[in-house]
Amino acid sequence: MGWREILMGAPGGTTVGAGTAEAEQLRLQTLQQTGQLQPPPPLQDDIHMLSIIGQVEGHFALPPKNKTTKYEHLIPQLVAIEQSSQIKGLLVLLNTVGGDIEAGLAIAEMIRSLSKPTVSLILGGGHSIGVPIAVAADYSFIAPTASMTIHPVRLTGLVVGVPQMLDYLDKVQERIIRFITDNSRISKEKLRELMFRTGDLVRDVGSVLVGSEAVEVGLIDAVGGVSDALAKLRELIHQAGAAKPGLPSGAPAQVPPASTQDATAVVCSRPWADPQSGNGRG
Repeated sequence: MGWREILMGAPGGTTVGAGTAEAEQLRLQTLQQTGQLQPPPPLQDDIHMLSIIGQVEGHFALPPKNKTTKYEHLIPQLVAIEQSSQIKGLLVLLNTVGGDIEAGLAIAEMIRSLSKPTVSLILGGGHSIGVPIAVAADYSFIAPTASMTIHPVRLTGLVVGVPQMLDYLDKVQERIIRFITDNSRISKEKLRELMFRTGDLVRDVGSVLVGSEAVEVGLIDAVGGVSDALAKLRELIHQAGAAKPGLPSGAPAQVPPASTQDATAVVCSRPWADPQSGNGRG
């Protein structure tokens, strides 16, 4: 008699057997999907991990063979994170080649506007529109071997060769530059120089920054890994809790309506942020 038959025949074995069958099915699914016998333990309940991988998909679906991050999946998650009283901080892991500009900026703006501490970590690559997503967090890390590609705006498909089209491209590019410089320590002049540099890329204009190079130019705050990112997020969570002792644990800060506050008030609504630092945040 096998162990399954013994469990099923034991008193109350029907329940035990059903639970065992479900556990066995979960184990087989985990082995098939991840190559591991046991599913990895989840992060602590008060930290949520969000991954930005592959290509950021926009308004058009990419082929099934492409690994993608769908913004329509992330936006509801970010709203739920903001509303949750249990989640105290967000860890964003990036390994992306970039993708749709408006989808990427939408994700970056939502991360930037969260009232809870956020830390980003670039693993592998945080290219193109992945740059605004990385700098949107309160504090950003890059792995020593990870890279970031900075280049001008590109368009695919039909392009009408009229002055208005060039003006539109310039406005789109200015949106990206303004967001990056507002949320990092890099200047507009340095960012434009990296964006239009020739010689780094064989078939394109732009720059590739690896590890510490991104920190030296002011795009990323520090070089580090998962342990560094989690330690920094814990520090920011502690600072946020100490800054608002009157609120229950995990409760979001009360921010006045947008119509009654200026840009400085929005920045200072994050109690753990340092308004005197280069990017107005911790």
